[in-house]
Amino acid sequence: MTSERDAHTEQPSLDGRNAIVTGGTTGIGRAIATLLASKGVRVFICGRNADHLEDALARIREVGDGDGIAVDLAEAEGVDRFFAAADAWLGGLDIAIINAAVPAEALAETDEDDTRYQIETDFTAYLIATQKAAERMREGSDIVLIGSMSAVSRKGGSSIYVAAKSGIQGFAKSLREELAERDIKVGLIEPGFTGADFQYPDFPPDKQVELINEHKMLRAEDIAVAAHYMLTQPRRTAVSLMHVETRLDHP
Repeated sequence: MTSERDAHTEQPSLDGRNAIVTGGTTGIGRAIATLLASKGVRVFICGRNADHLEDALARIREVGDGDGIAVDLAEAEGVDRFFAAADAWLGGLDIAIINAAVPAEALAETDEDDTRYQIETDFTAYLIATQKAAERMREGSDIVLIGSMSAVSRKGGSSIYVAAKSGIQGFAKSLREELAERDIKVGLIEPGFTGADFQYPDFPPDKQVELINEHKMLRAEDIAVAAHYMLTQPRRTAVSLMHVETRLDHP
């Protein structure tokens, strides 16, 4: 008789691992940080808003162990502060969730200063944070980049965001090959339409609840489950790309 063990692949435990989550105070990042903490991961998060940070840490500490700082990763000094604080609190790093992003819209409708800030946050900070994480990692580590289905759909009205997320899409594939021999896995999750404060003001909380109940919007926790799946595979197995979409079309 085939045992359950024979029918299932190995699922490494996350207990005792150390993780950073950029943009971990709201939305997808917060959901991932909370889920990882509930599985025994020590998580260190960041976000730009101190109130959001305090609220997220209160939730994380209900289920596990976490800390973090309020910082703007669009600034080089901010990235350095984040990693210095993470080093001091974690004492080592083997999971990096690179997620922090801001909304970015049509290039023709955005002034130059805002364009530069959006690119610094949504692309440059992604690469620099990933670089600093990889420098700290040993064999058996994981990097998960949170991209967007915008890199696939490439619809008009959000060309700056599309540019950043398309860049992350290409970056993830190339980096995966660069780090594979070091036994550092690189995965990319591209979420579809997901409920978060990121969607304000077009989709306020009550509208988000309505769309989620209609299966036309994802919950941030849906993406967290995808990240958990990616992180709990045998080292021989690289789940390198996941598209997480709504079953039904959204507005």
